Amino acid sequence: MKKFLVLYLFLSTFFIGWSQDITNPVQPSAELKINAFNLIAFTFIDISYEHLLNEESSLGLGILFNVADNNEILDEFRSFSLTPYYRQYFSNQYAKGFFLEGFGMVNSGNEADYYADFEMTQLIKGEQYTAFALGISVGGKFVTPRGFAVEIYTGLGRNLFGSDISPDIISRGGVSLGFRF
Repeated sequence: MKKFLVLYLFLSTFFIGWSQDITNPVQPSAELKINAFNLIAFTFIDISYEHLLNEESSLGLGILFNVADNNEILDEFRSFSLTPYYRQYFSNQYAKGFFLEGFGMVNSGNEADYYADFEMTQLIKGEQYTAFALGISVGGKFVTPRGFAVEIYTGLGRNLFGSDISPDIISRGGVSLGFRF
């Protein structure tokens, strides 16, 4: 009789624990993404890591490098940035949907002077600058059940600390593709 009671308690504990795992799965807590828009449009490598704190907030860090070796005008405004951010999600799903983001950005690049002659506009590279900006972004994130993530976002910030040659306003945005794990 004791053997049956022990077996019954063991099996019931096993099935209760197993059923709780199915009804309340552990959510992945990390994402790794690359900004496909910046790679295609500006030849920037823009990679970010996001850690999900709970169902409605996260912390992240983005790093951007300009890998262009030519003198195109659009590629000269920033050569590097490091961007920590905090996101607040506004949906009933786990860290998905519409979000508002606050960010800080250490950014650097070259001062650019442009002059026009009769044939084309030319770029003259100037001094290096480094600045720190604060800003906000808005966007949306979509995640498949298997963890593929797509996010679309845009934002603006103001350089607060830097030299006279750093731009006053900086932008942040793109279309990022990644994986939640």
